[in-house]
Amino acid sequence: MQLDVSTQNRISTWLTGNFDKETKAEIQALQSADPKTLRDAFYTDLAFGTGGLRGLMGPGSNRINIYTIRKATLGLALYLKKSTSACPAKVVIGFDSRNHSETFAKESARVLAKQGIEVFLFQDLRPTPLISFACRHLQCNAAIMITASHNPAEYNGYKVYWADGGQIVPPHDKGIMDAAGSITNYDDIPVDSIDSPLIHIIGEEIDEAYIKAIRPLQQRPSQNKADGSSLRISFSSLHGTGITLAPLALKDWGFSSILLEEKQCVPDGNFPTVRFPNPEYPETLTLGIKHLQNNGSDILLVTDPDADRLGTVVMHKGKPVILNGNETASICSYYLCKSLKEKKELSPDYAVITTIVSTELLPIICKGFGVQCVEVLTGFKYIGEKIHEWEEIKGSPLFLFGAEESYGYLLGTHARDKDAIVSCCLLAEIALYAKKQNKTLIDLLHDIYREFGVFRESQYSIDFPPGKDGMDTIKQMMKKLRDAPPKQILQAQRVLYEDYLLKERITSSGAKETTALPQSDVLLYRFDDGSKIVIRPSGTEPKLKIYAGVRLKEFATVEEGILLADKKLGELIDAAKALVQ
Repeated sequence: MQLDVSTQNRISTWLTGNFDKETKAEIQALQSADPKTLRDAFYTDLAFGTGGLRGLMGPGSNRINIYTIRKATLGLALYLKKSTSACPAKVVIGFDSRNHSETFAKESARVLAKQGIEVFLFQDLRPTPLISFACRHLQCNAAIMITASHNPAEYNGYKVYWADGGQIVPPHDKGIMDAAGSITNYDDIPVDSIDSPLIHIIGEEIDEAYIKAIRPLQQRPSQNKADGSSLRISFSSLHGTGITLAPLALKDWGFSSILLEEKQCVPDGNFPTVRFPNPEYPETLTLGIKHLQNNGSDILLVTDPDADRLGTVVMHKGKPVILNGNETASICSYYLCKSLKEKKELSPDYAVITTIVSTELLPIICKGFGVQCVEVLTGFKYIGEKIHEWEEIKGSPLFLFGAEESYGYLLGTHARDKDAIVSCCLLAEIALYAKKQNKTLIDLLHDIYREFGVFRESQYSIDFPPGKDGMDTIKQMMKKLRDAPPKQILQAQRVLYEDYLLKERITSSGAKETTALPQSDVLLYRFDDGSKIVIRPSGTEPKLKIYAGVRLKEFATVEEGILLADKKLGELIDAAKALVQ
């Protein structure tokens, strides 16, 4: 395979530079055995995506390894020293169960200490939301979480938070990228000893502070304490970090009947019991569902490896029923609004924050209760950014709940990222509330449908091989869509078209307006029958994602409405797929 000059130069640099022998040997092996993989590993520098780095592990400038981790960390250190007056600056570092995560965390600590930055390093694996919390709790200037979240075992990542505990957004993301980009060599980045006096080991004291911080978020603490043990909860952490904190938090809220899926509660970066450690995939829930049924549990809660996403399965009429992210978000939002209203604590100042790809049911629920619903771009970093913005501006809305369709939720402002730990507690509380009425979460969802209409959504991903070829194909598909935006889908007429990359909105009359949200490679279509399609490349994986949603206002029974809506949704997904063929 013919390599371009810049790719070949990168490879030569790594073969002749001060890199370890194992790395050089891997590169040499790829040169003869797999030149395509070698090209993909070196054709570019690994770029910051959603809040940091994420990619395949291995040698190369476009891979996650100790050298790219050190370079990113030095970039963060240089930017911190330039942008903050704190002396020394302080950074907290956490890591998940993935292979090499602990090593990457320690390498990050060593780079920061060498730059005179104080480090708080977790002694053992911990959930991502705890790192966001710890950043705020310890009043750090930034935080690092070594994780690839729900990606396959071959991946790892480097997630960066700013002082408010939120993922980095402009201008900090660009500042860190520019600083890292100014570093020309990967192999001469100075590091300190892991025993440096600037590196402090932390652990259970932060767990205890987190548990204390989320305790007041209960809507019905007395009921939880009195009857929480009657709710049987099956729990799986998918070989990740959720096991360190979720059972503790649930028990603190009163939910003591927790039955662990033992095999999946053992941390293991190879994720031996699942193909993909992502609770969005029904097949990933198979072992947990068997546990749910065999143990007579009411509900199954499944956290992803870094415990920022939560999958939920409910026993309903003797059968396990999986809730998707939109359904869970709707149940939580409805429950919070209803509970506050019953206590006469609901205010029009409250707001739910969601994303443009999430269900249209959320703004409908909010409108029904007289609270605000604010939409942001895909990515929980934008929800965290909005929370911070509201805290800084007097008279802003009060954050009530945040949700995105990809199984991410946040109750409270103790953290600024999606938090599967507090979400476990909230779902348990709602499940107990339903059980006291001889209902399940599915019954509550159907109650919501009766009140507001049946809303059904689905996501379809087109997968591409990692590397340059896959990324180029995705770019071509997005260009094709921009060149000829559809005016009709099935029998529905387009009433709104938004291109967030061009920051352009076209109304049904053909009028052009400017979109208010930040620039992003996303296309959104709304149609006159209430349906919606959103198409965007993934920010972390080689995928093109299609989101579709429909609304049904009239139906004889909820069950019939769901069947009709699901049929229409399937047709809409097929029509959307045809757009990118």
